[in-house]
Amino acid sequence: MGKIIVTGVAGFIGSHLTETLLQQGEEVIGIDEFNDYYDPMLKYKNIAHLNGARGFTLIEADIQFLDWHQLLEDVDVVYHQAAQAGVRASWGKGFASYTERNINATQILLEAAKDARNLKRLVFASSSSVYGDAETLPTHEEICPQPVSPYGITKLAGEFLCKLYHKNFGVPSVSLRYFTVYGPRQRPDMAFHKFFKSILQDEAIPIYGDGQQTREFTYVSDIIAANLAAAIAPAAVGEIFNIGGGSRVVLAEVLDTIEQIVGKPIKRNHIEKAMGDARHTAADISKAQKLLGYQPQVSLTEGLTKEWQWIKSLYS
Repeated sequence: MGKIIVTGVAGFIGSHLTETLLQQGEEVIGIDEFNDYYDPMLKYKNIAHLNGARGFTLIEADIQFLDWHQLLEDVDVVYHQAAQAGVRASWGKGFASYTERNINATQILLEAAKDARNLKRLVFASSSSVYGDAETLPTHEEICPQPVSPYGITKLAGEFLCKLYHKNFGVPSVSLRYFTVYGPRQRPDMAFHKFFKSILQDEAIPIYGDGQQTREFTYVSDIIAANLAAAIAPAAVGEIFNIGGGSRVVLAEVLDTIEQIVGKPIKRNHIEKAMGDARHTAADISKAQKLLGYQPQVSLTEGLTKEWQWIKSLYS
């Protein structure tokens, strides 16, 4: 049996994915550069329990400086989760790290993948941010993407590269457009992590704009299930899939749910609308249901409760 590579192994999604793969008895090479976009200690914490686990190898390096030809020799599947994340930080001087980590790194990986004889699948982590302010809700994959953030543009470029390498060199790529992922190990720059942390420290939680924006929220275990399905479903090669959680909610309503979970009223601090934030997101997941057998399992209340438990243990 071939090996599996997970890039961004110490991140939110990469660490969960690797954990699941190891539980299934797979041999996993995890790659992460542990950059400081957020506290690297959190990343080391994410995979602390995997160190020394059977079948796990960690490579601490920048994707752009690895010998991919050698790495991919006996690899079956690559889950390319590594990216420069964050919509709001992608403006201004920070943009260079987005082009480096989301476009250049992906091209280097694809370039090596075209010569990798044993590679059966390359699963690319894309984002609903490629849609921007989509005219049709829920949004299906054929809608013309119109990103409203520089981040969304780099994710779309990554998708197009995957498509090109599939078309021209037969690289067996699949792109998954994640809709707002949450759960334990969620990045500290993401809304629910910020909300729960503020509540724990008895501070007001920051809300961009009027709180009437809607999001499709997807629990991390559903994202993992989608990745595993995308790696084996024969019809997935060369395709793009929306991966949503089946719960599209107004932010203000999410806050009510969070109040119920934490058992106390939340102080809210409304701040200016953020540049690059889409007003509404909603996923049409019928394609993933049909071709991947994807079906989200975790409700928002259940998922938020799990994230709250994790946040409490993280900051206790």
